[in-house]
Amino acid sequence: MHVELVRTVTRDGLRLDGALSIANSPSDGHGRQAALFLHGVAGNFYASSTFEPLIARLQELGIAALTVNTRGHDSVFGASLGTIRCRMGAAYETVDDCRLDIAAWIELLKSRGYERIVLIGHSLGAVKAVYAMTNEKLAEVASVVAISAPRLSFSAFINGPESSVFWDSMHTAQEMAKAGRGDELFTSKFPFPLLITAAGYIDKYGPAERYNLLKFAAELPCPALFTYGSKELTHGGIAFAGVPDALAALPNAERREVAVIGGADHVYTGVAQQLAEEVAGWLSAKSRIP
Repeated sequence: MHVELVRTVTRDGLRLDGALSIANSPSDGHGRQAALFLHGVAGNFYASSTFEPLIARLQELGIAALTVNTRGHDSVFGASLGTIRCRMGAAYETVDDCRLDIAAWIELLKSRGYERIVLIGHSLGAVKAVYAMTNEKLAEVASVVAISAPRLSFSAFINGPESSVFWDSMHTAQEMAKAGRGDELFTSKFPFPLLITAAGYIDKYGPAERYNLLKFAAELPCPALFTYGSKELTHGGIAFAGVPDALAALPNAERREVAVIGGADHVYTGVAQQLAEEVAGWLSAKSRIP
């Protein structure tokens, strides 16, 4: 397997890095194809055990794999936006900016001759994949695979079993923002301990519900597969409880399929190969690859 380190620059001037794994026998029935992989909160392009078996399986099918950093990679890193030096990472990101990152990586794939792209994300990366696709209607993206996309819903969190923990973090963020300290960091307690700016916490988890999957998944213009682990549905909290049924009940259900992987937690510990087979089978059965 040939792996090339690559980089791109977004429209607002941010350099991002990734790795392109070339398939040994590129598919040609519908043009050269690639999968663009998006990491979750504080992840990066080289450290996902969840993606590894899937990358290998797709390469067997002739699909190249591009694993990438978004501006939410790692917790904090120093970066330059043009000539402006700043801090970025999961602690500082605004999820909406993922559209810039994804567009830049798609342009790189197009420059390499890839004509059909499968957009694959895990956790927050899955939310970003669906969000970007519904907002940008990316013509090059033939399908979306959303692996364990959480429901980021203020109303669900404030009415859920951990509402007091959630409200403690949200109230802290809102008070900081009111005091003009929205750009300052604090450690949230919900949905897990996370170093994040007050403004970023409100944007991601606040009353506007900008990134509530159930508000925009029905608008996907292409076929999509959503996967969840049976363990995370049972033990992963309100962000996951009941989400498969809620997705199935949305309009345009014929464009979406939901698969539950038995015995899987949020990162598919011990069953990542089963996830890989599920995704590869879905792509093959629906003729989304030749």
